Amino acid sequence: MENPTYFKPADDGRNITKSTKEIITFKTKIMKNYFSTIAIFFLTFTSCDKDENAITNNLEGTWKLTEILADPGDGSGTFNPISSNKKLIFDNNGNITSNGLICDMSIETNSSTTGTYSISNSTINSTNCQNSTIKYELNGNTLILVYPCIEACKSKYTKIQ
Repeated sequence: MENPTYFKPADDGRNITKSTKEIITFKTKIMKNYFSTIAIFFLTFTSCDKDENAITNNLEGTWKLTEILADPGDGSGTFNPISSNKKLIFDNNGNITSNGLICDMSIETNSSTTGTYSISNSTINSTNCQNSTIKYELNGNTLILVYPCIEACKSKYTKIQ
């Protein structure tokens, strides 16, 4: 049997075998990997901003009304193109303004309204809407407002800015 090789560390003068040194080195590497993994985990999850508007806000900008869907009650409703200058403007602070009524499918632009929107809930609220919340669906440059109707009623907007 071969005699183990001894190392003499400079700090405390104890003799340790080569196999003991390998075990210590191995444990040290495991601990470094463990702490590195924990550090990455905390940096990943604690560096996220909890502010709702910090979520990528593709809603921000100006949207023009282009189509309306009003279902006749049998589920056969489809979007129909319309001619309107009605616009919605979403800012980066959760506010929305319109040159028409936000609360309904009106295509008129004769009254200005304001409100707020929530990205996390996909909703729009306005004091002009008599306590009803409007849901929205966002898909790229298409925004659909879903009104609280008995039958399906929706407005489709296209992003212009």
